[in-house]
Formats: sequence, structure tokens, C-alpha cells
Amino acid sequence: MNKKYIVIGIIIIGCIGALLSYPQKTTLTMGLFAGSNWDVPSADSYKVIDHAIERFEKRYPLVEIEYSSGILKEDYSSWLSNLIVSGNEPDIYMVLEEDFNTLSSLGALKNLDKYIQQDKDFDSSKYYESALKAGIYQDSQFALPYECNPQLMFVNKTLLKKERIKIPDNQWTLDDFYKICKQVTKDSNGDGVIDQYGCYNYDWLDSIYSHGATLFNEDGTKGYLSQDSVKNSLLFIQKLETLNQGHVISSTEFDNGQVVFSPMTFANYRTYKPYPWRVKKYSTFEWDCVKMPSLLPNENSSEISSLLISISSRTTHTKESWEFLKMLTYNQESQSELFQYSQGISSLKSVSYQSSQENEIDLSLLNEVMETTIHHNRFKKYESALSLMNTRMKEILHNEEDLDIALMELQREINLYLNE
Repeated sequence: MNKKYIVIGIIIIGCIGALLSYPQKTTLTMGLFAGSNWDVPSADSYKVIDHAIERFEKRYPLVEIEYSSGILKEDYSSWLSNLIVSGNEPDIYMVLEEDFNTLSSLGALKNLDKYIQQDKDFDSSKYYESALKAGIYQDSQFALPYECNPQLMFVNKTLLKKERIKIPDNQWTLDDFYKICKQVTKDSNGDGVIDQYGCYNYDWLDSIYSHGATLFNEDGTKGYLSQDSVKNSLLFIQKLETLNQGHVISSTEFDNGQVVFSPMTFANYRTYKPYPWRVKKYSTFEWDCVKMPSLLPNENSSEISSLLISISSRTTHTKESWEFLKMLTYNQESQSELFQYSQGISSLKSVSYQSSQENEIDLSLLNEVMETTIHHNRFKKYESALSLMNTRMKEILHNEEDLDIALMELQREINLYLNE
């Protein structure tokens, strides 16, 4: 009888040992939102992620990925902040560009420098430099770019053809831009009222980028608003507005084909261009996009927006999170699917090159834009300082204030704010 109990005991202990030693599944949580990051129609927002999860779980069968669906973009920052405050944030999550500085400065994001340097299967030079820089805070990488959306210049080809003007190439300058705007701005039907215009929605910040001006120093302690390039940027806006003789161009006039130029994101270009994508929004005229004009040919002139993905600084699954981060942002198949299911572009050079050929996108345009985009300095108060600056700049332009005095005063105001 004793031997029987001993045998049973050994079996029970063996079973318990086997259960304890059997590899347990790891569950990674991810934070993401529904819809497009670029505010254009999107019915397939989860497909790239879902397919990446399928590939990852097949490669790593002991890891499961979970996420909460149905979170809207406008609610996402608040949703994520509440989880971070309570200590329940996901292991890996999307980071809106406007939230990156704050989350980095608060220590919510894991510093990725060590993983990038030690991973022999990872080469950061495969990203567009401008896209990779979007995830840098104080000289360290805290996020990797998932998807990018550069700024382009919309061109009404029908209106240019009517005026016998050649469509600009990607080396065009601000002088070319102004000359065309001046040439097309006119009363086209002879009723004494201007009804044809040069540009819609080109604002002071677009002009700042086109002039190559820098608004802040590297560490975000000082603004550079009294420099000549900033003043010249505002003078250029005033010069453009003078052409319209006080008329404020409406979106309806733009949609009706009465305007030649307007800044447009690449996501809008992909969504509304007739081939081969979804909707033909501007159906009464032919149109296309070119690079934003610059002060001199081939200078940086376009702003780029990036959707980032980061790892929580408090995750207990760092290795798995790093591998999944690579699956989303570095894997060729995942990044290629952005061209099929999303509206932005891949941050990987090789993927954008291949996908642009397959989807009939102008490759020279895509590379020219991505290689000449503006890099913003990243610091904690960047977004709030830029918002304050935007409000005052609009007032300065609207009230026709003395630019030298107004910019000096605004610089003092910004510097005080930055150093509070």
C-alpha cells in the first residue's frame, strides 16, 4: 500500500513539475485607434495590424497579441493617458506626433537605443531619415515610424492649361510659385470681380518651411523669430494675399476649380486621386501634385507628419515587444500593406520605392519629397509653443502690424514661455 502511495505521489509530483516547466504563453497588449491618422476615409484601419499579428504569432507561437478596438483617434490620447496614469498602459502602442514630446519627457516611452545597436537584424539606415528623426527625443530613439504623410502642393492642371502655363517640376522655387499665382489671378468673365486665384490655404507655417527658417533652437529654450527668414516668410504671405485684393478664398472656390494651387497631404492625394484609389473628389478638372516650392531649387521645403509606435517603459515583456515593434515598422510585408490598406506611405525607402512603382505613383515626386522634408526639433513644449505662435502670427498678419516690432515682441513672449 505504501509503495502504491509512493508511486501515486511520484506521478502527481511529476505532473506538477511538467506543468510548471511547460512554456507559458506571453500576452502582449497593444494600443491603437480606429480609422486613419490622416483624417481621410478609411475602412481598413485594422487590416495591416491584424495581418502583422497573424505573422508574428505564427513566428512566435508562445506570444499572443491583444488590443482594444473601436477607440477613435480624437479619444485616443485621453484613453492612453488614463492608462499610463493608472499604470495599466499597453506593452506597445501608437503615439500621435503631438503626444510624442510629452510622453518622452515624462519617461513613459522606452529608450530604444540599446536594442537598435545590439540587434544585428536591424538597420536604421533603411528608414527615411526624416521619418526616423520623428521618433528622436534629446538625441535618443524613443519610437519608430509606422507611417508617414508628407505635404505636397496641389496643382489644378486644367486651369494652368487654360492660361497656357506649364505645370511646375519638383525643382520649382517661391519665385516660380508667385509668378504663376500673379499670372492666373484675374477677372476671367469680365464682370469686374476677380474670380480666378493663385493659391488657397497656403499659410505662414508653409511659408516658413519654404524659406528654410528655423523656429527654435535644438533644446527648445529659445525661439528664432526675429531672424530675416521668418520676416521674409510673412512678407511672402502678405504679397500673395495682396494679389486677391482683400478677398478671402473659400473652399468652395477651390473645389469648383477656380484656384491653381493648395497645399495637400500625400494621404489626400492618394485618397482622392482618380487612379487607382477610391474616390474622385475633384471631378470638374484635371489635377495632380508636385513638391512644395522652396526658396532655392532642391532645398528642404515640405513638412512631414509621422505616426509612431513605442514600447512602454514599464513593460515586463521587452524582448517580445521589440520583436513586434519591428514586425510593424520594419517588416517589408507589413510596411508594403500600408499602400493597400492605408493612405500614408511607408517610412522604409525600399518599400516606398517598390510600392510607388506598383501603384503608378510618381517615384521622383515621392523620393524628392521624402528626402527634402523639414525636421522639427523635439522638446517638451514644442506643440504648445507652436500653437501659441500660430495664434499670434495670424493676428500679426491680419492686423498688418509692423513685422520687426511684432516679431521681437513675440520672440520675447515665446522665450519666456519656453523657460517657465
